[in-house]
Amino acid sequence: MHVLALQVDMRFPSSHSLKEKRMLLKPIVDGIRTRFHASVSEVAHHDTWQRAEIGIALVSGEVAAVEQLADRVERFIWGAPDTEVLQIDRHWLDIDH
Repeated sequence: MHVLALQVDMRFPSSHSLKEKRMLLKPIVDGIRTRFHASVSEVAHHDTWQRAEIGIALVSGEVAAVEQLADRVERFIWGAPDTEVLQIDRHWLDIDH
């Protein structure tokens, strides 16, 4: 089993309230869940109206499959309207058999 966590730091320059931020973030989070069948959650900057950090968990039996899925998820995020991607980090989870 191979597990990869993506840590994504984003900025929403057009947002002027938490409500606007959530309206911009929701399609990203929902899109990742439905398109890629991945677990995703907002993990930081909950009360900041122009920033969000999300965590995404990807799991597969093959390393190549996880990497390809991560590439697709990243492209999806980069294509989100009114969203500035500040940083994306990949963290592999080591699992002993």
